[in-house]
Amino acid sequence: MGKLQSKISFHATKYRANGSVEETQPVRAIRQHSPVHTDAVTSVAALKPELCVSGGRDKSVAVCSWRSGAALRRFIGHEREVTKVTSALDSDRVFSASRDKTVMMWELHGTSGPSQHFPGHDLVVTGLAVSPDGSQLCTGSRDNTVRKWDIETGECLGRAAISRNLVTHLCWVPGEPYVIQTSEDKTVRIWDSRELQVAHTFPAKRHIQTCCDVSQDGRYCLSSSSGSAGEGGEATLWDLRQTRNRVCEYKGHFQTMTSCVFLPRGTARAPSVATASCDSTMKVWDRDTAACLATLCLEGSGPLASLAVCDSSTLLCSSFNSGIHVLRMSDHADPALEEVAVF
Repeated sequence: MGKLQSKISFHATKYRANGSVEETQPVRAIRQHSPVHTDAVTSVAALKPELCVSGGRDKSVAVCSWRSGAALRRFIGHEREVTKVTSALDSDRVFSASRDKTVMMWELHGTSGPSQHFPGHDLVVTGLAVSPDGSQLCTGSRDNTVRKWDIETGECLGRAAISRNLVTHLCWVPGEPYVIQTSEDKTVRIWDSRELQVAHTFPAKRHIQTCCDVSQDGRYCLSSSSGSAGEGGEATLWDLRQTRNRVCEYKGHFQTMTSCVFLPRGTARAPSVATASCDSTMKVWDRDTAACLATLCLEGSGPLASLAVCDSSTLLCSSFNSGIHVLRMSDHADPALEEVAVF
């Protein structure tokens, strides 16, 4: 990992959708907390109010207060890099996937060891999603398979393999039995978790699909693309209702887009989405018009890896070189992104 960069900042720069640059007023210094990981942070997820879970190349899983940066729990058990973390809704359980081909479950108030193991994949596990009722786990891997598990017993309830389906990400549709999956074969699939069968495949994109997210109302899906030198690196909004059409694309990153999330609706802010990229920038977009509303460059962070929504105004962004960044978004018709802390 590169040296932790100084994040003291005295001015913020706002990049508008038309390419112009606006210098904003001086901002306060960014709060520096002790890094929670000793290497690249590959994944971060919201856990409970004011808490988050993260995993990284140091093989550890950490639960932190994103307000104070304090590490409350650290779980050690994986033999290789942690690739994905997630949590069960309204639960003390967190889950981690790893390059060691396993998934583990940890109890926030339990012992330091895993409370459940989910072995069986033949290659690195790259997708991880918990059912809305917290009873089942869906995992995906570069071994071309998607698997379903009983969380309480650790039993594998189903396995489905598709040639060349190198899974990159999974997310569960709120309140539904459907799971969205992105793949290195450039497609986005909808799985029916009941029989573990593909219910729909969206038209293939030109580039690898790296990440996905689903809106809270279950109406839309968002996927992100790989890219380089300004080619690719876009996000795509898909309609999950009967038409299942491509709605629009969000273009503006210069390298692979690594993460994409729907943002909570603000009182003044239009429906919006956020993206992060290997080009060290985050962007906020108008969901319906695809206009870029705000851009923030996290200098010295290296590639950005993962986004997590904490509340209506707070985002977390994990990075390869400088830990986890805490970002605040104003609730205005013309929103601004501001980094307030890093840990």
